[in-house]
Amino acid sequence: MARIYQTASSGEAQVRVAVVNSRDEADLLVHRVSSWGVAHGDALWYITHNKQDATCVISFVSVGMAQVKICFIDTYGEAGWQKESRYKK
Repeated sequence: MARIYQTASSGEAQVRVAVVNSRDEADLLVHRVSSWGVAHGDALWYITHNKQDATCVISFVSVGMAQVKICFIDTYGEAGWQKESRYKK
């Protein structure tokens, strides 16, 4: 999931994602990075404006519609899956 493109259409998205405020509610703790080179795995995201550059297309939705719940964190080393998911690589 490392290079992320955000679409407004949940039908176009590969994964529907909800942002939660609590780490305890999240399936995945995500750390946003500033370059492609640092983005890797499922938890270190580089948000791109170009769909063709993305490795995953997501749509932000409500918690009830989400396939994965994420919490953005500032700590690089704590980023990762909190719970099992079929999207986990």
